[in-house]
Amino acid sequence: MTALPSGDLFALTAALVDISSVSHDEQRITDALEAELRRLTHLRVDRVGDNLVARTGLDRRRRLVLGGHTDTVPADGNDRARIVGDRLYGVGATDMKGGIASMLELARTVTAPAVDVTYVFYAREEVAVVHSGLREIDAVRPDLLEGDVALLGEPTLGAIEAGCQGTMRLEVTLRGARAHTARPWMGRNAIHRLGSLLRLVESSSPREPVVEGCAYREALQAVHVEGGVAGNVVPDRAMVRLHHRFAPDRTLDVAEAELRALLRPGLDDGDTIEVVDRSPAARPGLDDPLLSALVRRAGLEVRAKLGWTDVAFFAERGIPASNFGPGDAALAHTADEYLERGHLLATHGALKDLLTRGA
Repeated sequence: MTALPSGDLFALTAALVDISSVSHDEQRITDALEAELRRLTHLRVDRVGDNLVARTGLDRRRRLVLGGHTDTVPADGNDRARIVGDRLYGVGATDMKGGIASMLELARTVTAPAVDVTYVFYAREEVAVVHSGLREIDAVRPDLLEGDVALLGEPTLGAIEAGCQGTMRLEVTLRGARAHTARPWMGRNAIHRLGSLLRLVESSSPREPVVEGCAYREALQAVHVEGGVAGNVVPDRAMVRLHHRFAPDRTLDVAEAELRALLRPGLDDGDTIEVVDRSPAARPGLDDPLLSALVRRAGLEVRAKLGWTDVAFFAERGIPASNFGPGDAALAHTADEYLERGHLLATHGALKDLLTRGA
């Protein structure tokens, strides 16, 4: 296997972009990363499926976890890296092979960090959480993921995006009674009933709480509807799928209870609400000495993460976590996805300073 470039982060990122790693097909990139990491005698390397964990064992007082996912969405004519000036184009360049390249280069070059470091390269982040490589590791070797604070290399344009909002998907099914459309008064139209429910959703006021100095903005959206039997039948069933994002001042159970209360006036006997997917929010945790040192010394902007990321996985386990990486999240998954050299070098430099100097 050809060695990956070293000493040139841009070239390393381009080499990683050239290794296809669409979700569920990460073996090649994991093999390449494993070959590089096993050359480093200061790290202990463990592989769980297509996930890698490399750790120092220096008995430092604190342990920092640096994590990043190796998978990408399918390519859209951008499967090969293309460098134009200081921009690197290609699928996954910003989300998040630049972050992965930085992690690998830190593992190579910072051999005696001021804190113990765990590097986690995990698969299947871009698909449903049930497939997550982090959860695969946690199921068989939870000890590999232990730490005091975590940073994920998601694209943030070099800012700290603190914590994350939780996410919840619900399917609300309304019942009716079938009838011929020539005699609709003999039935009850379930699709028509959606109107009052959707008005409840549309008229809801999103909360905008400030948590640890970070301003979050919740959201509730209808994202899918189903219904209908035939062109001459009053429908007896209609379903709407809702997507709710909630701030980290609420638990999963509280967020779900409040959402059910909001929808209750639009429901009758026989109607159902099924939660099909939910993941917790994560508090910012910015008072952690390592995170505060990173922000202070690098002069970083701090803002709330309005979306959801795997920082919630670590927060669930009592590990403060935030997002910090090169690249623009607005470009992720687009045909013109690219990474700026300056953002890559700046975030890498800030992390290298943190590993070298600690808090």
